[in-house]
Amino acid sequence: MKWQTKSELKSLLCNLLQYKSISGSDDEIAVVEYLYHLLKSEAYFQENPHHLKTDALDDGRQLLTALVKSQKPTKKTIILLSHIDVVDIEDYGSFSNLAFHPLELTEEFNQQKHKLPDEVQADLESNGDWLFGRGSMDMKAGTTLHMSMLERAINGEWDGNIILLAVPDEEVNSAGMLKAISTLNHIKEQEDLEYILCMNSEPMFRQYPNDPNMYLYSGSLGKILPGFLCYGKETHVGEPFHGLNANLMISYLNTNLELNETLMEKVGDEVVPPPISLMNRDLKDRYSVQTPVTAVSMYNVLMMEQSVQQISQKLYQIMEKTKSQIEQHMIRQSSYFSEVAGDERESVEFEVSILDYDQLYEEAVNRYGQHEVQRRLNLLLHDREQGDRDFGTLIVQELAYLCKDLAPMMVMFYSPPYYPSVSSRTNQLVTGLCERVSDYMKEEFNLEAKTINYFNGISDLSFIGNDPHKQSNIDELSKNMPLERLGLSFLDSLKTDLEVPSINIGPLGKDAHQWTERLEMNYSFEELPSVLSMAIREAFLKSD
Repeated sequence: MKWQTKSELKSLLCNLLQYKSISGSDDEIAVVEYLYHLLKSEAYFQENPHHLKTDALDDGRQLLTALVKSQKPTKKTIILLSHIDVVDIEDYGSFSNLAFHPLELTEEFNQQKHKLPDEVQADLESNGDWLFGRGSMDMKAGTTLHMSMLERAINGEWDGNIILLAVPDEEVNSAGMLKAISTLNHIKEQEDLEYILCMNSEPMFRQYPNDPNMYLYSGSLGKILPGFLCYGKETHVGEPFHGLNANLMISYLNTNLELNETLMEKVGDEVVPPPISLMNRDLKDRYSVQTPVTAVSMYNVLMMEQSVQQISQKLYQIMEKTKSQIEQHMIRQSSYFSEVAGDERESVEFEVSILDYDQLYEEAVNRYGQHEVQRRLNLLLHDREQGDRDFGTLIVQELAYLCKDLAPMMVMFYSPPYYPSVSSRTNQLVTGLCERVSDYMKEEFNLEAKTINYFNGISDLSFIGNDPHKQSNIDELSKNMPLERLGLSFLDSLKTDLEVPSINIGPLGKDAHQWTERLEMNYSFEELPSVLSMAIREAFLKSD
């Protein structure tokens, strides 16, 4: 075997890291082809070539599946899930040329410790063995470990089947995992398999700065991306009270939404991070002295047990609060201006309308008819150059133009991605497995590992677990996602059933998505392989 020792795993990881597989790049395709090349040379796949496959997404990217059947015939199968894409490297600055060269980057950081944050310097001076580079922690170390487990399966280590699944696009829209649902169902039917567990190896994420704990996860947080289009009333800068600036509207909305406490859901001891803005701008194409008519903001909202509908209701309440603040702001400021100017002008009063996308769409259809609205949207689609989020915003803006007499208005809508919230905390196999793994880590390595219900880094496990609000969430998103009515939505993929108990047992690292991203290799490549092997063995034994 060639992917078992620490040095062998480090070598494989470094080879994977040299592929600049930023989501949407050519190397995102190339790294899958490299994995395929590595595996097809294995004797097992030479004898069983139909067990090693790539499956193409609509855009030409590929996912990879590698099935190794047990020497003892059985239906029991464990899925090993990882993603091979990484985020961009703009944050590396002067070190960007080394971001995909982990050995050289690690050497450079050791030579320039004084330029690194204090915690990174402390790690380099500790007993840890750290490897830096984009994807080292998130999550090509996980893919490396799964290749090691697949090799053990080929060697007959367990009485059960292993299927390795490596997907693209986890960092953006999870298009790879959405495609994998049908792929896995096809393999299950074709090979007569029973999926007893999906094991992900996303890295452990700290719950707070300098968190020393190690974690196992029995599920994954959900995520939605609500957007808000503010449509004001244009005016010349010399007549500011003749209009309502969309930037003012969006500013009040941002103040009320950013880190909002009503959306900080708590389940047991776990609390989701509060909402935070991921995009905020006005939609003027060029500079002029006309005030911006439209502005948009999109928010990352995480969830555990709440449904999308419940969150929508809370967001609507925040919009109502914002509406009142905007209206009072204009009355207050115009009154003050009149007082200072020494005249008796009436205070300016605006009434802000509040809608969701479904209401705006129906309003446009009532005014212009279904055919005309669809014609306009089809024209936008024909000329489309934007990504999903910007194109969704353009659709909302187009319908708002059709109903501009409702302005000033705020319109709430949803954009991709969407990650269902899933947890296997009530599944006996998973809860027992978490206890056994924790005991093993304590007994063998004197390590304390806590089990928590939701992986807080967002993962593809969302699409393979049990979502108790599945249909109601899909219904709510379908109504208020602009791409859905043009047949561009991914929501249909979620209607396909594939529910498998899941667990995340991952490597140790720090600073995912940062220029100091790093993997600790003593634990990840010396101790964790035996933990994963034990967990797989226990899962097969306890799944009866």
